[in-house]
Amino acid sequence: MAAKDFIVAIELGSSKITGIAGKKSMDGSIQVLAVVREDATSCIRKGVVYNIDKTSACLTNIIKKLKTLLKSEISQVYVGVGGQSIRSIRNVIIKKLPEDTIISQDMINELMDNNRNMSYPDQEILDAATQEYKVGTQYQIDPVGIQSSKIEGNFLNILCRKSFYRNLNKCFENAKIAIAEMYLAPIALAQSVLTEAEKRSGCMLVDLGADTTTVSVYYKNILRHLVVIPLGGNNITKDISSLQMEESEAEEMKIKYASAFTDDSDIEEGKTIAIDNERNVEMQTFIDIVEARVNEIIQNAWNQVPLEYNDKLLGGIILTGGGSNMKNIKKAFTNVTNIQKVRIANTVIQNVTSTDKDVNARNGMMNTVIGLLARGDMNCAGSAINPNTDLFGSNPTSTTTTTDIHRQPRTPGTMAPGVVMTEAEKKKMEEANRRKEEEERRQKEEEERRQKEEEKRNKKGNFISRVTTSLKEFGRRIVSEEPDEDEKR
Repeated sequence: MAAKDFIVAIELGSSKITGIAGKKSMDGSIQVLAVVREDATSCIRKGVVYNIDKTSACLTNIIKKLKTLLKSEISQVYVGVGGQSIRSIRNVIIKKLPEDTIISQDMINELMDNNRNMSYPDQEILDAATQEYKVGTQYQIDPVGIQSSKIEGNFLNILCRKSFYRNLNKCFENAKIAIAEMYLAPIALAQSVLTEAEKRSGCMLVDLGADTTTVSVYYKNILRHLVVIPLGGNNITKDISSLQMEESEAEEMKIKYASAFTDDSDIEEGKTIAIDNERNVEMQTFIDIVEARVNEIIQNAWNQVPLEYNDKLLGGIILTGGGSNMKNIKKAFTNVTNIQKVRIANTVIQNVTSTDKDVNARNGMMNTVIGLLARGDMNCAGSAINPNTDLFGSNPTSTTTTTDIHRQPRTPGTMAPGVVMTEAEKKKMEEANRRKEEEERRQKEEEERRQKEEEKRNKKGNFISRVTTSLKEFGRRIVSEEPDEDEKR
């Protein structure tokens, strides 16, 4: 029987594209209905699309596989935006006000709009996280209603290279897959693995992926920093392969023997570990290579934390992703950061049921795509598939397009944190803003024209009035100067 009510999410990872379909219950629990994957090593690097045609083909296959499993058409999908080039940058917008002005919501919206209109060379603003507002000498989360002569808005703008953003949108357009919503993958992940206490008291979330490591810093329930580092588990594998072995063998060695930290007392002098039946490598050499790269990744991640939050991470460090499964990874992070509170998020905070082995493995590798699924709230199911139809004989064209879904562009300030405008929606918003500006310009020109005509009428009226007054005065003088009858005689 065809599934009639489900949500579909797609994550473009470092080496594969993952599609997931599931249902959400009223209590927030998730039932995973289907999970499919496509190898994307030939078209995606470090989570970024480099080959549009091949990526579009992978997405088409993902949808075909999901449709087969669900026995249903898919009308739209949720998409995670992540990968290399995503970074955050702080921005401050200041507005001076007349003395004793009471701050209104319109003033706040104006600050947010001015921030969104910031221009960064070759960069696209994906999202803007409000940090706080400075009113006088005090910082406020909600300054509406406060009296002040100046307000300062502090924002965290999350950027991505424009070419990466356009490529991602183009892939879904080419594959004829409608996007219900684009979502920043690191924020979706944080919402599904961090507790409210961790975000409130301050924490560092580290997603240790294959090709990238994503660092998110939270404090007082606000995202304070976000960056994607181009280092991951594959760098460790490549270093191990320098010991005269194939990368596939190095990956097996890493999974079987690698430890993020090894105590000196546990190292036996002269001991070797086997590559295969004929080859061995010295244990000390293997340990040195692994620890050197792991420490480099941790140090780079730790260096991303803004200095003012180094001593405010009372919620500790939360590790997730495939790299969090390495032996003694918690100890390695403590050694580098001196933070004792380190937690490994093997799974999401929602209750998830599934028959998929990777979901049930609870190894942190499915957390992001499940987090994207958890964010969805629109039904992605289309009509049931006719079993007599050759599903693979045609493209999975959808009657709904991304443009149809976002027919009315939203105001950035009204969207939930982490939501990214699709390119179709952004174009509509830009077109709406252009029309608004043209209308405002037309009204201004019309007002100026009316004012000039009024001034002209006033000048004409004043001239006539002056002439009339002069004639009347002249007439009075003539009358007053005429001699009376007695004088004539």
